[in-house]
Amino acid sequence: MKPLTIKKLTALIVAALEELKAYNIQVLDVTSLTSITDVMIIASGRSNRQVRAIADKVLEKLRAAGISTLGIEGEQEAEWILVDAGDAVIHIMQPVTRTYYQLEKLWNTKELSSNTTTI
Repeated sequence: MKPLTIKKLTALIVAALEELKAYNIQVLDVTSLTSITDVMIIASGRSNRQVRAIADKVLEKLRAAGISTLGIEGEQEAEWILVDAGDAVIHIMQPVTRTYYQLEKLWNTKELSSNTTTI
């Protein structure tokens, strides 16, 4: 299977997030800030159950596209689940956790998209 471009990978992940009603989706281009990934995608879920379900949907869509994940963290507590898909790292967080860590400010970078499916 041919590898996806970063644009197509991002669109696939955002679609999976939206399918299970993740909200406040932020796509951050971090290519100039780190060599570990190209894109960070941050999204919120309203409860532990929803955060876990959203992460499962992202994993399902990635596997269906033939993309292996490098790691998954936080599944037990589901306050913040991180999915490392190599070129994209996905953070799915409950609102309180997201407000506390403020990843968007930490990475302080140009947003590729905000609250939208257009990538």
